[in-house]
Amino acid sequence: MASQVVTGATLQCSMGTTPSTFAASGIAVSATTPAGVITDTGPGSIPPFGLCQSPANPQVAAATAAASGTLTPQPCQPVLMPWAPGAAQVSVGGAPALDDASQCSCAWAGMITVTDAGQTSTTVQ
Repeated sequence: MASQVVTGATLQCSMGTTPSTFAASGIAVSATTPAGVITDTGPGSIPPFGLCQSPANPQVAAATAAASGTLTPQPCQPVLMPWAPGAAQVSVGGAPALDDASQCSCAWAGMITVTDAGQTSTTVQ
Protein backbone atom coordinates (compact mmCIF):
# COMPACT_ATOMS: atom_id res chain seq x y z
CA MET A 1 0.00 0.00 0.00
CA ALA A 2 1.08 3.54 -0.67
CA SER A 3 1.52 6.22 2.01
CA GLN A 4 -0.48 9.45 1.97
CA VAL A 5 1.76 12.42 1.06
CA VAL A 6 1.53 15.29 3.55
CA THR A 7 3.14 18.66 4.18
CA GLY A 8 6.81 18.11 4.90
CA ALA A 9 7.22 15.29 2.37
CA THR A 10 10.50 15.24 0.45
CA LEU A 11 10.39 15.46 -3.34
CA GLN A 12 13.12 15.09 -5.97
CA CYS A 13 13.19 16.18 -9.62
CA SER A 14 15.27 14.14 -12.06
CA MET A 15 16.59 17.41 -13.56
CA GLY A 16 17.02 19.33 -10.29
CA THR A 17 20.13 19.54 -8.14
CA THR A 18 18.48 19.53 -4.69
CA PRO A 19 15.39 18.01 -3.06
CA SER A 20 12.33 20.12 -2.28
CA THR A 21 9.84 20.05 0.59
CA PHE A 22 6.15 19.60 -0.25
CA ALA A 23 3.41 21.82 1.19
CA ALA A 24 -0.09 20.37 0.80
CA SER A 25 -3.15 22.48 0.17
CA GLY A 26 -5.53 19.80 1.45
CA ILE A 27 -7.40 19.14 4.65
CA ALA A 28 -5.40 18.17 7.74
CA VAL A 29 -5.20 14.40 8.28
CA SER A 30 -4.02 14.97 11.82
CA ALA A 31 -4.19 17.98 14.11
CA THR A 32 -1.50 19.83 12.14
CA THR A 33 -0.59 17.94 8.95
CA PRO A 34 -2.41 18.84 5.70
CA ALA A 35 -2.82 16.02 3.17
CA GLY A 36 -1.77 16.33 -0.47
CA VAL A 37 -3.99 15.97 -3.53
CA ILE A 38 -3.05 15.39 -7.19
CA THR A 39 -3.63 19.04 -8.08
CA ASP A 40 -1.00 20.30 -5.62
CA THR A 41 1.52 21.50 -8.22
CA GLY A 42 1.69 25.26 -7.73
CA PRO A 43 4.66 27.24 -6.42
CA GLY A 44 3.12 27.21 -2.94
CA SER A 45 3.08 23.41 -2.94
CA ILE A 46 6.32 22.55 -4.74
CA PRO A 47 9.25 24.95 -4.33
CA PRO A 48 12.14 24.91 -6.85
CA PHE A 49 14.68 22.06 -6.91
CA GLY A 50 17.85 24.17 -6.78
CA LEU A 51 19.31 24.37 -10.28
CA CYS A 52 17.71 22.93 -13.42
CA GLN A 53 19.97 20.77 -15.60
CA SER A 54 17.51 20.13 -18.44
CA PRO A 55 18.51 21.24 -21.95
CA ALA A 56 14.75 21.46 -22.66
CA ASN A 57 14.59 24.47 -20.30
CA PRO A 58 15.08 27.61 -22.44
CA GLN A 59 17.21 29.29 -19.73
CA VAL A 60 19.52 26.28 -19.51
CA ALA A 61 19.70 26.00 -23.32
CA ALA A 62 20.65 29.67 -23.68
CA ALA A 63 23.28 29.54 -20.92
CA THR A 64 24.70 26.31 -22.37
CA ALA A 65 24.92 27.85 -25.86
CA ALA A 66 26.66 30.91 -24.39
CA ALA A 67 29.16 28.55 -22.71
CA SER A 68 30.08 26.93 -26.06
CA GLY A 69 28.02 23.81 -25.38
CA THR A 70 29.06 23.19 -21.78
CA LEU A 71 25.95 22.33 -19.76
CA THR A 72 25.22 25.36 -17.59
CA PRO A 73 22.43 24.73 -15.03
CA GLN A 74 20.13 27.63 -14.22
CA PRO A 75 17.74 28.36 -11.30
CA CYS A 76 14.83 25.91 -11.25
CA GLN A 77 11.40 27.33 -12.05
CA PRO A 78 9.18 24.23 -12.27
CA VAL A 79 6.26 24.16 -14.74
CA LEU A 80 4.31 21.17 -13.47
CA MET A 81 1.49 18.92 -14.64
CA PRO A 82 -0.91 17.25 -12.14
CA TRP A 83 0.34 14.27 -10.18
CA ALA A 84 -0.59 10.82 -11.49
CA PRO A 85 -2.06 8.43 -10.75
CA GLY A 86 -3.04 9.45 -7.20
CA ALA A 87 -5.08 7.27 -4.86
CA ALA A 88 -7.94 5.50 -6.66
CA GLN A 89 -10.19 5.10 -3.62
CA VAL A 90 -9.33 8.05 -1.36
CA SER A 91 -10.13 11.70 -1.92
CA VAL A 92 -9.34 14.83 0.08
CA GLY A 93 -11.69 17.76 -0.39
CA GLY A 94 -13.12 16.15 -3.54
CA ALA A 95 -9.76 15.54 -5.27
CA PRO A 96 -7.86 12.23 -5.40
CA ALA A 97 -5.38 11.93 -2.54
CA LEU A 98 -1.68 12.15 -3.34
CA ASP A 99 0.29 9.01 -2.51
CA ASP A 100 3.99 8.28 -2.58
CA ALA A 101 3.66 6.15 -5.73
CA SER A 102 2.49 9.17 -7.74
CA GLN A 103 4.74 11.16 -10.07
CA CYS A 104 4.53 14.62 -11.57
CA SER A 105 6.18 15.78 -14.78
CA CYS A 106 7.74 19.16 -15.50
CA ALA A 107 7.46 20.88 -18.89
CA TRP A 108 11.29 21.00 -18.93
CA ALA A 109 11.55 17.16 -19.04
CA GLY A 110 12.01 16.54 -15.32
CA MET A 111 10.12 13.85 -13.40
CA ILE A 112 9.19 14.64 -9.80
CA THR A 113 8.99 11.72 -7.38
CA VAL A 114 8.24 11.39 -3.68
CA THR A 115 11.28 10.22 -1.71
CA ASP A 116 9.62 10.52 1.72
CA ALA A 117 5.83 10.85 2.17
CA GLY A 118 6.23 12.88 5.35
CA GLN A 119 4.51 10.24 7.48
CA THR A 120 3.94 6.47 7.58
CA SER A 121 0.74 5.99 9.55
CA THR A 122 -1.85 6.72 6.82
CA THR A 123 -2.00 4.44 3.79
CA VAL A 124 -4.23 4.90 0.75
CA GLN A 125 -5.38 2.80 -2.19
